[in-house]
Amino acid sequence: MAATRPALIALTALAPVSWGSTYAVTTEFLPPDRPLFTGLMRALPAGLLLLALARELPRGAWWGKAAVLGALNIGAFFPLLFLAAYRMPGGMAAVVGSVGPLLVVGLSTLLLGQRPTARSVLTGVVAASGVSLVVLEAAGGLDALGVLAALASTASMSTGTVLAKRWGRPDGVGPLALTGWQLTAGGLLVAPLALLVEGAPPALDGPAIGGYLYLALANTALAYWLWFRGIGRLSATQVTFLGPLSPLTAAVIGWAALGEALGPVQLAGMALAFGATLAGQWAPRPRGAVAVGGPFSSASQKRRKDSMDLTDAALRR
Repeated sequence: MAATRPALIALTALAPVSWGSTYAVTTEFLPPDRPLFTGLMRALPAGLLLLALARELPRGAWWGKAAVLGALNIGAFFPLLFLAAYRMPGGMAAVVGSVGPLLVVGLSTLLLGQRPTARSVLTGVVAASGVSLVVLEAAGGLDALGVLAALASTASMSTGTVLAKRWGRPDGVGPLALTGWQLTAGGLLVAPLALLVEGAPPALDGPAIGGYLYLALANTALAYWLWFRGIGRLSATQVTFLGPLSPLTAAVIGWAALGEALGPVQLAGMALAFGATLAGQWAPRPRGAVAVGGPFSSASQKRRKDSMDLTDAALRR
């Protein structure tokens, strides 16, 4: 039975909620200064697991599309994200990353032909402002390389989200296989770079092994399957406006597990960011938008929809 839209949104929201734990796991349990190795350990095992479950490989042009999406959503995003986490406090990284919804609004205009509305832009500004209030006070000093890495990771993921919405999916292929393709492609891209730049893998103790297992299974395999499943059934802006849940979760984890304070300013920022997240889900569908054109809608469904549109237009004339 198909999930209702609130249930679908809630399930998709579990992905950024899970990602909100990434910074705490990275800083508390993983070897320091190994962003490429950490990105590899997060992506490749999860991708191979999903490929084994889906038992479906790309065909034709999808080899190239899967490689591009894997590079944007995984291969570039993961190492840049961990580089930012290693080089500056999580609060500053979250502030930089909170511009993601605004990037997706702009990219949707260029790649999907969806004109930005004043409401979506305002909601994106409010979301970024709320996140800033939550985390900026404790963000610490700026690190130029860390800021650039955070900006680049946000731009990479935003572009991948919109391209996934634009390209659809091949016939008979579901989100499990698509997620596996991207994670595997991204992991294979990172593997030689990790070996070349960082050398041999570091020695791992029990907490590090547990941290990598958590990142690969719950934080990546499950979370990205939910995320790409949501992209296929919701608009690109709806999905990306769930992104502020990640820094909000990180703030709550910092308060509950790491002894960080949450004052009135942070609580007000959390309310603003959460309100913007809800408002982003209620945004009306742009006029003329096609419901079946998502990344998990098949090519045959798109052609059938186009044919119906032409027929309906002829009847109206």
